[in-house]
Amino acid sequence: MKLKIDRFVLSVIVVIGLAYLFPQWGISESKIPIDTISAIGISLIFFFYGLKLSPSKLKDRLKNWRLHLLVQASTFLISPLLVLLFRPLIQNGEQEIIWLAFFFLAALPSTVSSSVVMVSIAKGNIPAAIFNASISGIIGVLLTPLWMGLFVKNAQTEFDFADIYLQLIVQIILPVLLGVVLQRLWGEYAQKYGKQLTLFDKSVILLIIYKSFARSFDENIFNAISFLDLLIVFIAVLALFVILYVLTGFLAKKLKFNTEDQITAQFCGTKKSLVHGTVFAKIIFGNAATIGIILLPLMLFHALQLLVISVLASKMGDKNQAIKDGSPSS
Repeated sequence: MKLKIDRFVLSVIVVIGLAYLFPQWGISESKIPIDTISAIGISLIFFFYGLKLSPSKLKDRLKNWRLHLLVQASTFLISPLLVLLFRPLIQNGEQEIIWLAFFFLAALPSTVSSSVVMVSIAKGNIPAAIFNASISGIIGVLLTPLWMGLFVKNAQTEFDFADIYLQLIVQIILPVLLGVVLQRLWGEYAQKYGKQLTLFDKSVILLIIYKSFARSFDENIFNAISFLDLLIVFIAVLALFVILYVLTGFLAKKLKFNTEDQITAQFCGTKKSLVHGTVFAKIIFGNAATIGIILLPLMLFHALQLLVISVLASKMGDKNQAIKDGSPSS
C-alpha cells in the first residue's frame, strides 16, 4: 500500500517551519503587511462565497434551526460543561489557575473567518457556517462573561466592542452581500473556477497559520513554562478538542444531518476565537500577573484548531469533490 502525503499537510508543516525560522515577518512591527494582506484575502474569500450563493439557496439553508442550535450549544454549553467536570479534582491554587484558563477557553465564542474558510474547503454548508460563526461572537459577549463571572469576581464591563463588530461587518458581511448581489453576473465564473478559488482559500489559511505561529514563536509563548508542563497542557488541549469534535459529530449523526451540515457543526462548534479571547481576557482578568498562563491554553488551542481542521478540511474537500464528480477518492 502506497502512502500518499497530502500536499496541503506538507504546506502547513513548511509554513510552521518558516514561522519558527523567520518569525519577524509575521509580527505587528514587520515591514511586510501580513495583517493587511490576510484581511484583504479574507474579504475576497467571502466575496467569492457570495458569488457562489443564490439567494434562494441561502434562504433555504439558514432555515435549519437544529444545526444552528447544535453549533451554539457545542460552543457555549457542551464545551464549558466538559471542563467543569474536572473542577472537583482541583487541589491547590496552581491547579485552580490552570483550570480557570481551560474554562475560559471553553467559554469563548467561535472564530469567524477561519471557520467559514474551512467549511468551504471541506464542501460544507457555507451559509450556515457564516451565520453561526458570525452570531457566535455576539452571543459570546453575553455568555462568556456570565460563565466566567461564576468563578471570577473582578470582571469589568467597560469595554468597547465596536472595533470587533465593525471589522466583522466590513471583512465578512459586506463582501458576502456584494457577492450575492453580483451573483447573477459573475456567479457562473465563480463556479467555473471553483478549484482555483479553493486554492486561494487554502493560501489565505496558510498565511493565517504562519501569522499565528510566528507571533507565538516571537513572544516565546512556548518558553514561558517547562517542556513537561507545556506537554501536559498541550495534551489536555488536544483531548478537549478531540472530545468536542467527536461528540459534536456524534450528535450531528443522531440528528440525521447530511454531510454538509455535519461538517459545519463540527468545524464551527469546536472552534475558539483568539481575537475574542484576548479582548475578554483584558475585561475579565485586567492586569493580573497570571494573564499569560490564562491565555496559554487558548494560544495552543488556536494553533491546534487551525492545524488539525485545515488538514481535515482539505481531505474532506477532496473526498466530497471526488464523490460529486463520480470518481473514487483515494
